[in-house]
Amino acid sequence: MNFFEDGGAAMVSYWNSYLFIFLFLVLGLLLPIGALMVLGPLLRPKNPTPEKLTTYESGIEPFGEAHVRYNVRYYLFALMFVAFDVEIMFLYPWAVTFDSLGLFGLVEMLIFLGLLVLGLVYAWKKKVLEWK
Repeated sequence: MNFFEDGGAAMVSYWNSYLFIFLFLVLGLLLPIGALMVLGPLLRPKNPTPEKLTTYESGIEPFGEAHVRYNVRYYLFALMFVAFDVEIMFLYPWAVTFDSLGLFGLVEMLIFLGLLVLGLVYAWKKKVLEWK
C-alpha cells in the first residue's frame, strides 16, 4: 500500500498526534505562567504594613551584610557530592538486572565506575577535597 493511496489520511493522523503534544506543551507553559502572573496579583492580600516590609531575621533586628562570600571549595565539594550521588543511583538498576545483562552489562558498568574513579582522582589532584 502506498503512503498516499488513502488520500493523505495517514499523514493527517500523523500530524494529529503531534498536535496533541503541541497542545499539552502550550498548556503546560501557559497554565503556570497564567496562575503566577494573572491570578496571583488578583487573589493575594494587599495589606503592607511597616512591620511586614522589614527584613525578618529570627525575630531580631538584622545586622551586617546579607551577602557573604563563601569559598568556592564549598560549591565544588557540593557539586561533586551531587554528581557522585546521582551517578551512584545508576548502580541499583544495574544490580537488579545484572543477570539479564550478562558480560556486556558488567563491562559497561566497569567503564562507568572507571570514569567515576577518574573524576575522583582528578578532583583529588586538584585538591578539591582538602579543607584549609
